[in-house]
Amino acid sequence: MKYRIEKDSMGELQVPESALYAAQTQRAVDNFPISGLTMPRSFIRALGLVKIACARANADLGFLQQELTDSIVKHAQDVADGVHDQHFPVDVFQTGSGTSTNMNANEVIATLCQQDQIAVHPNDHVNMGQSSNDVIPTALHVSASQSVTEQLLPALAQLEQTLAEKASSLAHIVKTGRTHLMDAMPVSMQQEISGWQAQIRHASARIEDCLPRLNALAQGGTAVGTGINADQRFAANFASQLSVLTGLSFTSNENKFESLSSQDCAVELSGQLKTLAVSLMKISNDLRWMNSGPLAGIGEIALPALQPGSSIMPGKVNPVIPEAVAMVCAQVIGNDATITVAGQSGNFQLNVMLPVIAYNLLQSIEILATASKTLAAKAIKDFTVNEENIKSALDKNPILVTALNPVIGYELGAKIAKTAYAENRAVIDVADEMTDLSRSELEKILNPMQLTKGGITE
Repeated sequence: MKYRIEKDSMGELQVPESALYAAQTQRAVDNFPISGLTMPRSFIRALGLVKIACARANADLGFLQQELTDSIVKHAQDVADGVHDQHFPVDVFQTGSGTSTNMNANEVIATLCQQDQIAVHPNDHVNMGQSSNDVIPTALHVSASQSVTEQLLPALAQLEQTLAEKASSLAHIVKTGRTHLMDAMPVSMQQEISGWQAQIRHASARIEDCLPRLNALAQGGTAVGTGINADQRFAANFASQLSVLTGLSFTSNENKFESLSSQDCAVELSGQLKTLAVSLMKISNDLRWMNSGPLAGIGEIALPALQPGSSIMPGKVNPVIPEAVAMVCAQVIGNDATITVAGQSGNFQLNVMLPVIAYNLLQSIEILATASKTLAAKAIKDFTVNEENIKSALDKNPILVTALNPVIGYELGAKIAKTAYAENRAVIDVADEMTDLSRSELEKILNPMQLTKGGITE
């Protein structure tokens, strides 16, 4: 590899000749050979957009010449578009402020401008009126907001719609309800799936509720929250510029000390993502139980057969989509633990775990979005129902006798249930023998569909 010599305030060092970055990025590459994990594409995209909005705000306020502004905007847009991702090599596990990543962007953009014969300096011009301490938390919020808005919420809307359509199509099917994994009173499949649908709807609402706080940005706080070296009009102008760029409603956080020293909003959003993960885990596990068998399990449904399930057992097919989604949920729950620890690492005027918060938060958003779409399209949309298995189990469910309690009392009901279970007979046949109720009365009271409506059947 050929190298060139670059220098910064700490001296000279070698940088790969073809690299668009310069000395400070190279120092970070040398200092942090930790994981090989780099900042996510969505974060670099947001960072490029932040640099565009900063340049335009500085130009609008009369601090940056138009020629410099146009060059910075042009090349920052390429950064946002992913044209130069190979020139962002800094490890996630780096300086806690993300200074290395901020300077990486400054150096790449300045180098590109200089290649166009425009004398742009990474600190004086690309980073004008900024500090890593407000740029990185701003990019964190912007990337999370974009990912939630563009990926996650549409994916959840798709999942909720798929659940609604599936529930409606199965409204006529009544099955045995289960509590403690044991037989309980009947429910319709529409009712069961409607519970899943409500979980997803509420998860979307909780996540949407975070957006106004997420969209309040740190930019303009500079080093410690006071806004040193930034015009007092800069923060509001920046937020306006960024809103136009993204189509999202960004504002300037009224308290920059909070924005720099804490990451409470990221912790809040991560908590809501964890709640969504818990919901998806419950739905996935329900699907796995209902699909279990097909002969020795519950066998209420058959999920789409997508791939062979065993390298040794021919014909075996497994519930691979719910399993994959469950693993996503486990990852998100783990990410939340990391973000929780990192969120409390605000020491005085700066949180010093920003890169790892960004990495984990953005990963959680992305994999929850893709998992939700996959669960909808490849598991829920096309599963089939084994109506014969469901009816057979329902007819013999001794717990149906619960509906007779108001008429015959708990003690006689318990005796009927035990007899029905011991003799493997339908409750209605045993009740016909052990009570004075007519067959027509029993059929009315024990009608499974009627029982799903609650209340008392007279």
